[in-house]
Amino acid sequence: MFYRHLAALAVLGLTASAASAAERPVVVELFTSQGCSSCPPANAYLNELARSRADVLPLAFHVTYWDRLGWKDPFSLAEATSRQDVYGHRFGDGSYTPEIVVDGASSHVGSHREDVGAAIDAAKRRSTTAASLHVAKAADGVSIDVGAGEGRGRLLLIGFDHDHTTPIRRGENGGRTLDEANVVRSVRSIADWRGSPLTLREKFPEGEDVAVILEAPDGRIVGAARLSGS
Repeated sequence: MFYRHLAALAVLGLTASAASAAERPVVVELFTSQGCSSCPPANAYLNELARSRADVLPLAFHVTYWDRLGWKDPFSLAEATSRQDVYGHRFGDGSYTPEIVVDGASSHVGSHREDVGAAIDAAKRRSTTAASLHVAKAADGVSIDVGAGEGRGRLLLIGFDHDHTTPIRRGENGGRTLDEANVVRSVRSIADWRGSPLTLREKFPEGEDVAVILEAPDGRIVGAARLSGS
């Protein structure tokens, strides 16, 4: 079943311009929950993307609103629910699982592979990036370098785990064992970017791996990178 959680947050009424830059991965955000029986096919699709597509940055955001319905997802994050609320307001479809948002620009039912695949291909053809991003390990955490460009945006630091296998004991998926990839463990805003080169040092976020996203004021993703060598 699809579970809709209707909520709305105001989005920033600002504009941004994009300029061509180095090729970057297309960001694919899956909003999911271990308590949702419609989610495993979408999870499996994201797993495949994570293991086979270097040109895609797939991230599984586990929402909280299923937690009261029989099974508390150990990876659910309030920040994931809030992020999806913003998308739901922008796209006018509320919040539901499984939902996939491609590059912050379009929303799709997460298990509809053809629709999502077409959206990924369209995002690759557009291939516009406001600034190049580079993320590397530093002695005390991570180093983030943002190149020069046009426009402005918000930088998000995301920590995620590569793989989890979870036996589900209750709820709609009770009795199943779920394999999930690129599970987001933390997400936070770290800086505003206004077109000039920027270098940041941040503590390593919760999670095994790191991604950084540059998000334009209108919500579109205009820059992305993951930890070098990961």
